[in-house]
Amino acid sequence: MNGRRPGAVTGGRQRGRRGRGHLRRRPGHAVLAALLVVAAASGCAAEAGDTGTGQGAKLQAGQPGAPADAPAAGALGTRAAQAERAKLAQAARAVAAKKWGLASTPLAPPAPPAVKPHITTRKGFEVEGQDDSLPPVFTTVPTKDKVVFLTMDDGDDKDPELLKMMSELNIPYSAFLSDYLVRDNYTYFKDAEARGVTLNNHTLNHRYMPGLSYGEQKREICDQQNIIEKQFGKRPRLFRPPYGNYNTDTLKIAKSCGITAVPLWAEEAFPDHMEWREEDLDLHPGDIILTHFRGKKDWKGSMPDLIRSVMKTVTDKGYAVARLEDYV
Repeated sequence: MNGRRPGAVTGGRQRGRRGRGHLRRRPGHAVLAALLVVAAASGCAAEAGDTGTGQGAKLQAGQPGAPADAPAAGALGTRAAQAERAKLAQAARAVAAKKWGLASTPLAPPAPPAVKPHITTRKGFEVEGQDDSLPPVFTTVPTKDKVVFLTMDDGDDKDPELLKMMSELNIPYSAFLSDYLVRDNYTYFKDAEARGVTLNNHTLNHRYMPGLSYGEQKREICDQQNIIEKQFGKRPRLFRPPYGNYNTDTLKIAKSCGITAVPLWAEEAFPDHMEWREEDLDLHPGDIILTHFRGKKDWKGSMPDLIRSVMKTVTDKGYAVARLEDYV
């Protein structure tokens, strides 16, 4: 049968290139670093004070003189410490936003859900023989949280400024990598992973999956699983087929290689505009935003330009960016 084509074609192959060398210092670096240090120190100090010992310790629940319904002092201290850390983290984000030229400070996401939502394949995205045994294909995560998820595909442009910018802004994102674009500089993505980026599967060579035989698809998907595990130490759970195209074989093979979910996208971001899947041309809770590791040779702007544009849209609409893997 013909493969599913729910996603817009976003471009063909491009050659990878190496990183751009050393980073330049920017105004505000010292202030930002100081805020981050204070936030960390505050967290440690508060946690150290949560034991309820010493002359200034409050009465804990169950102790003489304490109200019957009083929470433990440790619990109060922990909540206070968490609130203080959140306040300082947002202050650091505000400094970083000014440093990197964002129109406004990104909103902080809520705490991850205690239980991840149950995700099913989006209606109209099914394949022949679709059942619950296959990894779900979806464009939006079911949640009431006012969050969206930022994902980046391919791995062509390896801009060190992007890594620094996203770390300082504390904006999570997920990478979907094609090895033919990544293999010239695995170190760049090891750095990204060390900064908290999850590295996911986007096939070896970015080929059109429904046009390949079962064996060819298996090589594209499963060999990429093996490479990511070998190079970065962890086998991906998430897979995105090139161009958003897939068929029954694609999902069966992905499952056999350890894939549990196939997130596509609801919006695609560029440095100068956003493209929308839905007719209302708007964000929705749980939407997945697609963009690419590309730069000025491919579009009108750098990766930092892209982030400034995306975050203006996201923040202006009252959304925060959350980590996809916390929900999926």
